[in-house]
Amino acid sequence: MHVKFCGFTQPNDIKIAAQLGVDAVGLVFYPPSPRAVTIERAQSLSASLPAFISIVALVVNMPRAELIELANQVAFDIIQFHGDETPEQCAQLASAVNKRWIKALRINADQHTAASVSAEINEFAAAGANSILLDAYHPHKYGGTGARFDWSLLPQDSSLPIILAGGLDADNAAATLDLPIYAVDVSGGIESDKGKKDAAKMRAFMKAVKRDRWQNETLGEPSNISN
Repeated sequence: MHVKFCGFTQPNDIKIAAQLGVDAVGLVFYPPSPRAVTIERAQSLSASLPAFISIVALVVNMPRAELIELANQVAFDIIQFHGDETPEQCAQLASAVNKRWIKALRINADQHTAASVSAEINEFAAAGANSILLDAYHPHKYGGTGARFDWSLLPQDSSLPIILAGGLDADNAAATLDLPIYAVDVSGGIESDKGKKDAAKMRAFMKAVKRDRWQNETLGEPSNISN
């Protein structure tokens, strides 16, 4: 299982995440979010990461010119489209900056079925998405709500690798290991405050998901963690 920690604002937090063995980190470029970062802060945060950890740029309905400027200034690897972007818009925007991309879908039990979720995933797969992220629906927010959706709506045979988000924490992370997903994405569940990560919560989450990495750790943390 792959793990993405999202919503970093502090360089020390992102360093600890890297030491814990996270696969990807997310930086939020959506000003209304309490976890949003400027280009300058994003440059500082990305400089804190070693090789082989992916940087994901979360954007919400970002105009093409703004995305191009962001890509020119920040060394991110993957775009996470988290707004109302259509498959065609995602493909065109990603092509403009030559990046791989993810689309976030907000799942609403009152409107979605497993079949309708699959159909929507298929549309983004056809447009060239590399993965799909499934998050809980909120009528006024694009994400970061800390709410879970009904996991029974997860399709069993998705045409794209599924990244599960929404309401995850160390207490329920282990329950995701048997789901038909590729990765988990957590933000609020590893925080002491919005945008401020908690080292103990990050450690506990990684221990719950990356069991093989931690099975011989008597102190509950890898030996290269000094915090």
